[in-house]
Amino acid sequence: MKTSLFALSLAALLALGVTGCTSSSDSQSGSGAYVEDATMGGMGGLGADAPVSMGTDGALQVGDPMAEAQQGALGAGPQALRENNTIYFNYDSESIQDQYVGVLQAHAQYLRDNPDSRIIIEGHTDERGTPEYNIALGERRARSVARYMQNLGVDVNQLSIVSYGEEKPAVQGHSESSWSRNRRAVINY
Repeated sequence: MKTSLFALSLAALLALGVTGCTSSSDSQSGSGAYVEDATMGGMGGLGADAPVSMGTDGALQVGDPMAEAQQGALGAGPQALRENNTIYFNYDSESIQDQYVGVLQAHAQYLRDNPDSRIIIEGHTDERGTPEYNIALGERRARSVARYMQNLGVDVNQLSIVSYGEEKPAVQGHSESSWSRNRRAVINY
């Protein structure tokens, strides 16, 4: 009786341990693990069979795909993709937020299906910071989007980047609501 009770207790503890590990791992990938390069684990919803091409230095943020509405643009071609082509960033950050993963997946799918298509990724910042710093930050944002697309299997030859820094604001103004609309990367076909 003591042996079966011990075995049952041990099995329950092991099951809790495995469950704990699984949910911990799932919540980490869903939160957008910070990835230095594509050889590391924690690639979120990319899967092991996703083709990976290494970009230059830096890191990107990955996470779970967003709503089906974002995924619906997959077969619609560049016109539908042009309507959903802006990735917004937090202050002084080049990390891609989870809410834009579906947008990037839709663009990547179109580019993989149309290898003759090319895009230019524009990096933008708000007006705060020096012009030099903002040009560099805009470039890091554009590179972050390009690396993410490469990790989704897009050929590097289909991607170009340019940084405008603070020079082309989407919204004029000197408030957080204006600045948040200017911290962006725009995908242009």
